[in-house]
Amino acid sequence: MDKIEYRPIGIIHTPFKTPDGTPIQPSGASGVEAEIEVFPEYFEGLEDLAGFSHIIILYHFHLAKTYKPKVKPFLHNEYHGLFATRAPARPNPIGLSVVRLVGIEKGNLQVRDIDVVDKTPLLDIKPYIPEFDIQKVERIGWLENKSKEVDKVVDDGRFAK
Repeated sequence: MDKIEYRPIGIIHTPFKTPDGTPIQPSGASGVEAEIEVFPEYFEGLEDLAGFSHIIILYHFHLAKTYKPKVKPFLHNEYHGLFATRAPARPNPIGLSVVRLVGIEKGNLQVRDIDVVDKTPLLDIKPYIPEFDIQKVERIGWLENKSKEVDKVVDDGRFAK
């Protein structure tokens, strides 16, 4: 297979300077404000984005360690297969968050409810559309009785360099 390469389209600026203490999901980062700096060559692509209240951001987990096929996630003391978790150390360390878009000014997006470490490279932005993006699910695996706890959990540094 050919090599796949991505280049950042911007940088995410948040109050979280290290993974330690960073919320592990946007629901745990309620009210946290940040700025996404989009590089000038991509400004034109921001046209019409202000009409959306929420956006999906895709980013590179630049501080993630080398992945392991089994990990002990934040919400559990047992090991699980990597792909049954949201651990940042992955074969392709790509993160995804849905955040509230507060405003756009000169290529800078003001956002809220963000769970990302400062200076994270931004790979892409997509509008969040509930009718397209929300799916009814029947089960959530090992997280069945743990998902409500996520608002209280922050990164403990296990998955950083």
